[in-house]
Amino acid sequence: MQINQHYSGLTDAQVIESRKQHGENILTPPKKESLWTQFLEKLTDPIIVILLIALLLSTGISCYKFFTGHGTASVFFEPAGILIAVLLATVVGFLFEVSANKKFEVLNKVNNDTLVKVIRNGNICQITKKEVVVGDMVMLETGDEVPADGELLEAVSLQINESTLTGEPVIRKTVNRADFDKEATYPSNSALKSTTVADGHGIMQVLKVGDATEYGKVYEGAQIDSSVKTPLNRQLNSLATLIARASYAIAGLIIAGRLLWFFTDTEPFEWITFGSFLLQTVMIAVTVIVVAIPEGLPMSVTLSLALSMKRMLNANNLVRKMHACETMGATTVICTDKTGTLTQNQMKIYETKFYGTDGISDLIKESIAANSTAYLDCSDPAKIKVLGNPTEGALLLWLRENSIDYLPLRKEAKIVEQLTFSTERKYMATIVNSSLLGKKVLYVKGAPEIVLDLCKTLPVAKEVVNTQLIEYQNKAMRTLGFACQIIEDDKEYFKDGKLENAHPAFLGIVAISDPVRLEVPDAVKNCQKAGIDVKIVTGDTSGTAREIGRQIGLWQENESAEHHITGTEFAAMSDEELLERVLSLKIVSRARPMDKQRLVQLLQQKGEVVSVTGDGTNDAPALNAAQVGLSMGDGTSVAKEASDITILDNSFSSITRAIMWGRSLYQNIQRFILFQMTINVAACIIVLIGAFLGMETPLTVTQMLWVNLIMDTFAALALASLPPSEKVMNSKPRKTSDFIISKLMWKSILGAGIFFVVLLFGLIQYFKHAEITTLTDFSIASFGRNFFNFAHGNGLSPYELSLFFTIFVMLQFWNMFNAKAFLTGKSAFAAIGKSNGFLAIALAILIGQWLIVTIGGQMFNVVPLKFSDWGIIIGITSLVLWFGESIRLLKVRPSI
Repeated sequence: MQINQHYSGLTDAQVIESRKQHGENILTPPKKESLWTQFLEKLTDPIIVILLIALLLSTGISCYKFFTGHGTASVFFEPAGILIAVLLATVVGFLFEVSANKKFEVLNKVNNDTLVKVIRNGNICQITKKEVVVGDMVMLETGDEVPADGELLEAVSLQINESTLTGEPVIRKTVNRADFDKEATYPSNSALKSTTVADGHGIMQVLKVGDATEYGKVYEGAQIDSSVKTPLNRQLNSLATLIARASYAIAGLIIAGRLLWFFTDTEPFEWITFGSFLLQTVMIAVTVIVVAIPEGLPMSVTLSLALSMKRMLNANNLVRKMHACETMGATTVICTDKTGTLTQNQMKIYETKFYGTDGISDLIKESIAANSTAYLDCSDPAKIKVLGNPTEGALLLWLRENSIDYLPLRKEAKIVEQLTFSTERKYMATIVNSSLLGKKVLYVKGAPEIVLDLCKTLPVAKEVVNTQLIEYQNKAMRTLGFACQIIEDDKEYFKDGKLENAHPAFLGIVAISDPVRLEVPDAVKNCQKAGIDVKIVTGDTSGTAREIGRQIGLWQENESAEHHITGTEFAAMSDEELLERVLSLKIVSRARPMDKQRLVQLLQQKGEVVSVTGDGTNDAPALNAAQVGLSMGDGTSVAKEASDITILDNSFSSITRAIMWGRSLYQNIQRFILFQMTINVAACIIVLIGAFLGMETPLTVTQMLWVNLIMDTFAALALASLPPSEKVMNSKPRKTSDFIISKLMWKSILGAGIFFVVLLFGLIQYFKHAEITTLTDFSIASFGRNFFNFAHGNGLSPYELSLFFTIFVMLQFWNMFNAKAFLTGKSAFAAIGKSNGFLAIALAILIGQWLIVTIGGQMFNVVPLKFSDWGIIIGITSLVLWFGESIRLLKVRPSI
C-alpha cells in the first residue's frame, strides 16, 4: 500500500494526551446484575408477593398454636408448604435463565486485541484496536475491520461493508466531495467503527473512539432499560389483584359475619370467651386466604415457560429471557431488518446475459477469474465465505455453482497489468497472458453504461442492453458489464489510471442481488394470515427496500406512498405526526439505528406488541426496546446482547414457529388457570360455608398442599406438554387488555366450582349423619334427606375423611381432561396418541393419590380405602369428564 509520505501521525506524547482527553477505544460494558439480584427479582411477581404475605400470616398462626400448646410441630406444615411453593416457582425460572445466558455467552465474545496499522512518529506500526486514540492515522486495507470513527484522507477504490450499521453490504467511499452520495446514511468520506473494508485501501484520521463512536452510541442505546411489561405479566398482575381482593374480602366477610353472629348471641358476654372466639375467627380467615391463593400457579407458569424454552431451543430458538416464549404469541407487529434477516447477506448472480454464446465461454471464465481481486474461503464447504469485494465474490460463487474452479484459471492467466476498480472510473481492467487463447487479452468489467461506451463492437443493439438494464435496476439489482479485447500489438493500453487505445468487444451483463431467503415469503404470508403486521426497517436505499418488499409479498405495485417513509423524513417528523401514520407504514428505508428504536416506541404507544428482528449493530436499540427482540445466530455481538431470543438457524420461518409456540403456550396457561381456579373456588366456598355453620373443613393443610402444589404442578406439566397447534395461526393476536380469564372460562370455573361445592357439601352432611365404611352402602335417599340437616351429627370418621379427600381429588383429575379440551372444540381424547406426556402425568397423579391414601397415614390424616371404593370413586367422578364430552359433542365450540 502506497502512502503519502507527508503523514507523520501522532507523537508518543500526543497519544498520551489524546487518551487522557478522549478516553480509550473500548466500549463501556453494561452493568450485569449479580445472581443474587436476578433471583430476588423473581420474588417481585405479584402472585409470589401474595404468597409471601400468606406465608407470613400462616407462620404467625402456626407459631401461636405451637408455643401455646394448641398444636404439635405439624402445624408448621402449612407455612413450610407455602415456602416450598415460593422457592420452586422462583428457583426453576432463575436456573433456566442462568443456563440460557451461559449458552448465549459462548456465542457472544468480543475481541479488542486485534492488530491495526497506524502511522505514529512518522513510522508505520501495529497496535491493538483498544490502543487507537483520536488523531491517529489508521491504514485501511481489504479485509480490515475499521477500529474507530474517522474521516478518510485517502481512498483508493475503497468500498466498505456497512451492513452492521446501515444494512448496506457495499458502500463506495471517496474523498472527492463532487462524488459524494447525497442519499448515503453516513458521509461518503467517513469510515465507521465495526464496519469492514470490502475492497481497496485508504488512510483515515480517527475522530471518535469508544463510546463516542456511532457503534458506541448504538451499543449504549442497546443497554438503556427500555423494557416494558409483557402482556402475560400485565394479565397475571390483574389476576393476582383479583385473587388478593377476593380472598381479603371473603376473609373480612368471615370476620364481620362471625363477630355479628357472636354479639347477637343471647349468652352473657365474657372477655375470655370473646378472645378465644376472635382468635378462632382470625385463624379461619387466614385459612381462607391460604386456600384462595393458587400456590401452584407461579410454579406452573414457570414450568410451562421453562418447558417451552427447552422445546424452542430444539426448534433453533435460543430463548434468553423466559417471558419471551409467551410474549411472541401476543405479537401484533414485527419490525424486521432486511440484510441478513430477509435476505441471505451474500451477493449472488441473479441472471447472466452473455451475448453470442450459449454456454460459458473460455473468455467469460477467464475474465471472471483473472479480472478480480476477491477470493473464496472454502474451508467449510457448507458455508463458503467471500474474502474481498462481495460483488466479485458473487461472480466467483457463480463459477463454482457451474463446477468451474477459478483458482487454476487465475493462476494460469499471468497478469501483465491491472487497473483496480475505482469510484472515479467505475470499471476494472486487467491484461493477462491467456493460457486458454495463447495470447494477451484485455478484460474489462464495471458499470454497464461505462463499459458500453468503451466498446466498439456490440453483439446486439445498445437499446436491447439498456432495456435489460432498466429491468434489472427496477428490481434494485446491481449490474456489471463485461468486455474483452485480444491484444496483438505493443501499444500502451493503460495511461494515467485509464484505458488508452482500447476497443473492446462487449460480452454481456450480469445482474447481482442479495437474494431473499427461500422461506421468507411463506413465513411473511403466515404472519399476515395470523393478523400480524410486518414492517421492513432498513438502512438500505428506498428502491432496494421496496423491491425486497415486493419479493416477500409485502409491497404491491400500486402501493400508496403513505406506506413508505425514508429515515430523513421520519427524523424530521414529530411524534404526534408519526403516531397518525405509524400503523400504516410498511417500509422505512435509509433508517438510522435510533430511528428504529423510535419506531418501536411509537408503535408501543399505539398499544402494539412489537417484536424486532435483526442481525446488525444498528438493530440493537430497537431489539432492546421491543417486547421481544430476535437476533440472528450469525449476527453481531451487540445485536445478540440486546435480544431476548437468538434464531440459531437465521430462518425467518423460525419466527413464525416461535409465534405459534407462544400462542399455544398462552392457551395452555389459560387451561391450567381454568383447572386450578376451579379447585380454589370449590375449596374456598366450602371453608366459607363451614365458617358460618361451625363446621371444620374436612381437608387438612397437608391435603390442600398436595392438591394446590404437587398435583397442580403435575397438571401444569401435563397441560404444558400438549403439542402446539398450527390452528392458533388462523386467528388474530389476542388483545393484551383482555383479562386472562375469559367469559367462557368464568362460566366454566363458577359452574364446575359450584357443582363441586354442592356435591362435596352434601357428602359432608351425609357422612356426618351416617356411619360409612364402604361406598357400596351409599344411599341417594339418605344423601338427600341429610343435605339440609345442620345438626352437629357424629363428625367424620378417618375412613369418611379419606373418601372425601379422594373424591375431591378425583373430581379435579377428570376436570383436567376437560381443561385439556378447552378452546379446541374437540373431544378430550382427540389426538390423545400425540399427548404421551399428558397421559403419563395423568397416570402419575392417579398413582400418587393412591400412594398418599394408602401409606400417607397420620401425616395426611388418611386411611387405606377398599379397592371397591376406588372403583366406585373413579367411575362416579368420571361423570365430570363425560358431562364435558357431551357438551363438546353438541358442538358448543368455545372462543375467547
